[in-house]
Order: sequence, then C-alpha cells, then structure tokens
Amino acid sequence: MENNSTNEYTDRIRLHVLGISYSQIQSGAYALILAQENGPYRIPVVVGAAEAQSIAMKMEGVIPPRPMTHDLFTSLAQAYGVVLKEAFIYKFEDGIFSSELTFVDAAGREIVLDARTSDAIAIAMRTNSPVYTTKAILSETGFIMEVKDVEDELPSDRDIHEAITGEPNLETYTIEELEKELIRCIDREEYETAAKVQKLINRKRAEEEDDSASGLPM
Repeated sequence: MENNSTNEYTDRIRLHVLGISYSQIQSGAYALILAQENGPYRIPVVVGAAEAQSIAMKMEGVIPPRPMTHDLFTSLAQAYGVVLKEAFIYKFEDGIFSSELTFVDAAGREIVLDARTSDAIAIAMRTNSPVYTTKAILSETGFIMEVKDVEDELPSDRDIHEAITGEPNLETYTIEELEKELIRCIDREEYETAAKVQKLINRKRAEEEDDSASGLPM
C-alpha cells in the first residue's frame, strides 16, 4: 500500500482528542471531537458506541477486567516489537474520514495499514502516538470554537459516563429530564427501568422539599 503520509501529503496538522459526546447527527452514535494542536480548529468525527466506549475508557483511565479489542491489538504489536509511528487521517469523502496507521517493525521497516478513524484514534491513544490530518481536511470539516465557548465544547461527566457504560447516568438528570425519560421507558415497555426512574423522581422531589423547608437555596 502506498504511504499517503509521506508521499502525497506534506502539509500535515497534528490533532489531539478533546472529548466525546452524543452525536447530534446520527442516532445511537457519538461525536469524537479532535482539536488542532495549538490552533482553534475542531473536527467532529462520528463513531459507534463500542469505539466511543473504548476511547472514553482510555480518557478516564478506566482499566477493564479483561482487555478490550484495542488493548489486545496494542499488546500484540508490542509483543512482536512493532511500534505505532503515527495515525493519519488522510481523506474525507462522502462524509467519511479515511485513516491509516504507520507501524515500524523490529527491523526498522515501515508498514502502513488502512484503519477506521475511530480504531486509529483508539489505538494511537493507547500507544501515545501522534495523530495527524491535512490542512485541506481541517479546512473542509473543521470549525472554530470561540474562546468564550471553550467550556461548552468539553464533554460533560454525563457524556463520558454514558460512553463508558452505555447506560444513561440518571442521577445527573433533572426532574424534568427524568419525567421525559419515564415517558420514553413506558412507551418502549421498559417497565423495570421506568420503575427505577419513578423512584428517582420521587427521591429528588423529596430532597427539593427538604431543601425548601430548611431554607437552603434550590
């Protein structure tokens, strides 16, 4: 395979993982936010739930009881003396990012493999390897985050929890959000979950009443 990272593209931009949150575009997916190193641009990449979980666990330093697929891949490469040199997002076409991983084996030979961008990022994070893209892709897919909105772009604790566990962190929901969730659970006939949601609503209402009675701010 031709090595796009050394032949065709020379104007490369380094990226780092900024955060992960629910995708507003594709239901059941997540948005991985990549940030330009020392620059204002951000690139949103839609990833699946499994890949989001893997990335979120690495971000949070969570060690699973058994190795996940990306952990196993990384361990296998290390066992045979293969080092990941870099991950490179080299193309964006029809709404899909194309990436490749450049490895160096024990003999010093470079090996370039195609990879899904989500897998490339997950593996690069586990090996502390750099991630790059091109100026053209950054210009086409990136957006600039204003300084005053920096805190808004970071993933919430709820987003990270749900990416890791695959389940909603209901404790962080407001009563109004819980009431909407209760309706959704009933509509889907998930009565066991609905009962838990109703119990949480009752508890939160009781806590609000106690705070109100004690004169504490709501």
